[in-house]
Amino acid sequence: MSKPVITNEIRKNDKGKDVIYMFIDGIKVHEDDVTKQPLPPVVTPGEPPAFVAPPSDAIVLFDGTEESLKKNWTDTKGNPSRWKMVDGALESVKKAGYIQTKQSFGSCQLHVEWASPVNVSGNGQGRGNSGVFLMGQYEIQVLDSYENQTYADGQAGALYGRSKPLVNVSRKPGEWQSFDIIFHRPIFDEKGEVVRRATFTVLHNGVLIQDHVVLSGGTGWNGPHAATEYKAHADKLPISFQDHGNPVRFRNVWVRELHDKPL
Repeated sequence: MSKPVITNEIRKNDKGKDVIYMFIDGIKVHEDDVTKQPLPPVVTPGEPPAFVAPPSDAIVLFDGTEESLKKNWTDTKGNPSRWKMVDGALESVKKAGYIQTKQSFGSCQLHVEWASPVNVSGNGQGRGNSGVFLMGQYEIQVLDSYENQTYADGQAGALYGRSKPLVNVSRKPGEWQSFDIIFHRPIFDEKGEVVRRATFTVLHNGVLIQDHVVLSGGTGWNGPHAATEYKAHADKLPISFQDHGNPVRFRNVWVRELHDKPL
């Protein structure tokens, strides 16, 4: 698999400030011109199963009870989260901040079910926005992408700023959706240089949308047209969900730890 070609340019914005423009294989990060970065085709997913039960070796992180919330989750400072329980689901509360697991994880298989608000408000990135972060670092975008256009590398199922989904299989607002994620963490040497990049395989509503993608760098916001680079970190870190000001819900969260293959 060939390594993506990444280039950066420094340009002045309308306020005269230097802004980074990142290009991955010649395509600008967060490119909203669909003639340059086509949107993924829309595919209607099959009917969801009633409940995807965790396998026997899974660590159940949220099962719809207050007990599992208190046992497994905190805010990013280690305090009890201000996210609320609604009908057996975790719901993001505006200005409550991210919610993260008490336990840390590296390479893993993660199952998450989520729903954007049934009452549609906003558009683009302002509509049903949240995110699933592996190791608190690497984001699979959560967004209401049902008949809601935004840049391709920021729609539901994107590796934010790095890789658009193969297809758009978003359900209607308020309907439950699922991510099944196979994640292999990046590995760094003693100098902090990445020697093996992270990989993602993601199924959205049972449909493959990220096919063993080698993550070319970080997925953090580095301006309107740039993503962050890799930065050395611990081998295991918490899983987190983003508070982006929208009341997105999460339920039935479980994880299976995976072994790292030797270099």
